[in-house]
Amino acid sequence: MAVTIQDIAERAGVSRGTVDRALNNRGRINPEVAARILKLADEMGYVPKSRRDETKKNNLRLGIVTQLSKSSFMLEVNRGIQKAVDELSELNVRVLLKESVSVDAREQLAAIDELVAAGIQGLALMPVDSECIREKINELAEERKIPVVTFNSDIVGTGRSCFVGMDNRKSGQTAAGLMGMLTGGAGKVMVITGFFGNNVSNSRVDGFVGEIKKSYPELEVTGVQSSFDNDREVEKIIVNTMMDIPDINGLFVASGGQEGIERAFRSLGLKRRPFTIIYDLTPENIDALERDVADFLIDQDGFVQGYEPLHILTEMIRRKNEIREEYHYTDINIKTKYNI
Repeated sequence: MAVTIQDIAERAGVSRGTVDRALNNRGRINPEVAARILKLADEMGYVPKSRRDETKKNNLRLGIVTQLSKSSFMLEVNRGIQKAVDELSELNVRVLLKESVSVDAREQLAAIDELVAAGIQGLALMPVDSECIREKINELAEERKIPVVTFNSDIVGTGRSCFVGMDNRKSGQTAAGLMGMLTGGAGKVMVITGFFGNNVSNSRVDGFVGEIKKSYPELEVTGVQSSFDNDREVEKIIVNTMMDIPDINGLFVASGGQEGIERAFRSLGLKRRPFTIIYDLTPENIDALERDVADFLIDQDGFVQGYEPLHILTEMIRRKNEIREEYHYTDINIKTKYNI
């Protein structure tokens, strides 16, 4: 509990008015009495009301909601979040984090509601592409005046302030260009996505498939299957598909669970594996490149995605800055075993 002028007066054995005069340097007061009161106030930890009001005004509470918290790509995202939390704590910014292991709209909605009830003034969100999340973002932005910055995944038709992350459709087009070069523009390609409700994977796949059809008409996409970002599912999809279609010469994995790729190749006993493109610069994926399990890796700079949204929100709220750029795109980094 904050120390009051009355507390000091009782301890010093003087009137409340005397303490007020000493603390605010106004009116006539014995210098020795004033010095004793000031010393006592300091020892008791008294903070003037003006300073308390300023501190309260400068305190900021932000919320952040993530999904797929167990996925390997979240290692870099979480590192960026923690770096931002550490830096902003020195500026009286408190960050409340809610994590989800899946892509569940109801779970995410509950997490957002908990943060709003906790008094957040801004929200960084990896949104699930769902109508209830869309409505919630609009409620926050328009009715509650709580700015929302999306990151990693975006959601259309909302009043969110801006998006921080990779242009996933363009990254899918990039992957299609790489696959076209690897295969000579002919053959069959298998596509594996994560959750169909995840905007990130969907955009990557849309960009990939669209560019293949446009630029490489002789390259057939055999289908798109969901792995739920699970390595066992990735393994099973590859094995089952290639047993039915053994002449597949391209594999595009737009999701997590890449650890299942090598096990599938080993299980099939392939003399020559399909040309393979994966995502995210994780330790496991670096190892996959080094051991020729994959040809190309596309990295989305997860650290920046975790780091920037909290700083953007702080600037928006503290300085009342308007967002000049709606899209803060991270680089599309292409990695091979020679440049990792």
